[in-house]
Amino acid sequence: MSLLDNVDAATNLAKNNELQLLVFRVSNKPDSAYYAINVFKTREVVESKNHYVTQIPSAHRLLEGTIILRGLQIPILDLPAWLGMPLSKDEVKKSNILICDFNGIIIGLRIMSAFRVIKKNWNQMHAPDSYRLKEEGVVINDTRLEDGSLCLVLDYEKLLSDVIPQAMVDVNADTANLKDIEIPQKLKKGKVLIAEDSKTAQRHLTQIFENANLQMKLFQNGKLLLDYVDSLKEKASEIPAIITDIEMPEMSGFTVIKQLKSNPFTKEIPIIVNSSMTGSNNKREAQVLGADAFIDKTKSHNIIPLIISVME
Repeated sequence: MSLLDNVDAATNLAKNNELQLLVFRVSNKPDSAYYAINVFKTREVVESKNHYVTQIPSAHRLLEGTIILRGLQIPILDLPAWLGMPLSKDEVKKSNILICDFNGIIIGLRIMSAFRVIKKNWNQMHAPDSYRLKEEGVVINDTRLEDGSLCLVLDYEKLLSDVIPQAMVDVNADTANLKDIEIPQKLKKGKVLIAEDSKTAQRHLTQIFENANLQMKLFQNGKLLLDYVDSLKEKASEIPAIITDIEMPEMSGFTVIKQLKSNPFTKEIPIIVNSSMTGSNNKREAQVLGADAFIDKTKSHNIIPLIISVME
């Protein structure tokens, strides 16, 4: 698709605390909202009329079925219905399918039309508390287009968790593998700091740490985590480990790593990137900046053994 042809490399954007968003709409109504997704989670946009959807018996109501695209069987998720704006049969015929890649899981999102790609600095992404008041909230942050229009970024991890839960992390995975691992005293007595803006991922990580009887402290974005670490000054060296997402409002995970590793009080703290941006460029950039490990969000149930490994 030509709209995505000129997208810059993710690594170049990360160095400048920037991201690129594909802006789209789920309705042609004049007052319909703009939505966005990180372009590095997208593959292409295809016209719905060119692809037959095979329904799946007893599937979740938002799982329309699957299409075959270049030999791949791809599940199609009804994004408009998830947002409370189901399309009519006529609108479905005119709609498009946005093919996305989440941790190597390829899915299609029903949309009406792709608008364009925009570049933003992470400090232009906002996450007001109103998005977190409701447990079932679907908006994770927002930004503004040039004309002042509000553009909403959705919690796509929540959508996946709702519709295809088997594709997400198994928070109830057996913790027996920890029985054969000696947990460092620093981890037993300390508190792991986590920067993560997705409520779905926050719930997963909270459950994982509770199952392991270990302490953690959550921050809604990387800037809040850094502010907290700065307030500790030399005591920051007592932090057993830090976990950070890449995509966050105010400050990207790459900027978090860069600042922590350049601070004499924090440069020795193990940093683990927990992200759905699992491309090789992102992993390489995290390593270059000094991250000690990288884990896919769908494999977060392995994060405690990973922390212990990097601490050793």
